[in-house]
Amino acid sequence: MDKLSEAKKFLEKIGMPAKQQSDICCYSLLALAGIKPCDNWKKASQNWIRIHDVIDFTKKHYKKTYAENTRETIRKTCMHSFREAAIIEDSGTATNSPKYQYRLTDEALSLIQEYRSSLFEESLNLFLKKHKSLIEKYSNKRKMALLPVSVNGKNFNFSLGKHNQLQKEIIENFAPRFAPGCSCLYIGDTEKKDLFKDEQAMENLGFYITLHDKMPDIVLYRKDKKWIYFIEAVTSVGAMTAQRLLEINKMTEKVNNGKIFITAFPDRTTFKKFISELAWETEVWIAEEPDHLIHLNGDKFLGPRQ
Repeated sequence: MDKLSEAKKFLEKIGMPAKQQSDICCYSLLALAGIKPCDNWKKASQNWIRIHDVIDFTKKHYKKTYAENTRETIRKTCMHSFREAAIIEDSGTATNSPKYQYRLTDEALSLIQEYRSSLFEESLNLFLKKHKSLIEKYSNKRKMALLPVSVNGKNFNFSLGKHNQLQKEIIENFAPRFAPGCSCLYIGDTEKKDLFKDEQAMENLGFYITLHDKMPDIVLYRKDKKWIYFIEAVTSVGAMTAQRLLEINKMTEKVNNGKIFITAFPDRTTFKKFISELAWETEVWIAEEPDHLIHLNGDKFLGPRQ
C-alpha cells in the first residue's frame, strides 16, 4: 500500500469524514508528519509548517503539484478539520500573517508514529475516547439542527438549508391551503434524495419511478379531486420549465388523474429571477405570501371575481 493510501486509511480510522479523506488532505497529513514515500511511520516528526510548505513538500516528494491558489482549500478543508479533530494545533498568530503555522499535537504525533504497528489499535481507542471523532461531532451538529416535518402522519427530519426550509413550508403551508386532505407520494432532501417515497401509491396511480432522480422535489395527491401536484422548490435552480413539463409528462404518461405543475419560491425576489423560465400552464406559490397563487394559464381563469 502506498503512502497516500495509508494516509487515507489513517484518516478513516480516526473518524474523519469522507471529504477530509481526499488526496489533498492526505498529502497535508503526510507533510505535517514529514513522511516521505519510503519512510516508516515511526519516523513522523512534529515541525511548524505553513500551507505553502505543504504545497512544496507534496510537489518535491510526491510529484503532485498544487497551485498556490489551492492554499485556501487546504486551510478550510484540511487544516480547520484537522484542528477540530485534535490532530494539529496552530501558532496562534493572525490568520493572514505569513508566519501562521500548524503542527501535529503531541498525541497525534504519538498515534501516527505507532500507525501500522501492533500498538496502534490500542492507542487509537484511547485517542478516540479522549477526542470525539469529527464524524461524530459533525453528525451531532446535524442532528441538533434538523428541520422536523410531518408527512402522512409520520415524523421526518430535513437536513438544514434554504431549499429544505422551503420544502418544509410547502408541506406545512401550501398543502393545507391548496391541497387539503392530500397525501404525500414523494419528497426529497438535499442530503437524502428519497426522504419519503410511497411507491405502491404511485404505481396504483399509473407511474413508476425508474427515473426518480428527475422527480420534482415534492409530489402530493388529492384523492377527492383526483389531482396530483408536482412541485419544484426553487431557491437557486430547478424551476418548472417547459422542459421539466415534458420530462414529468413522459414519466407519468399512463397517469389518468389531473396533473398540476407548481414552482414554489421563498419570496418575490427569487420569483423575479426565474419568471422568464417558467412554463405556461403552471402555477407559482410564494412562501412569504402563502394565501395566494400566481396562474400562468392564459384565459383559463379570465373573468370578473365574484
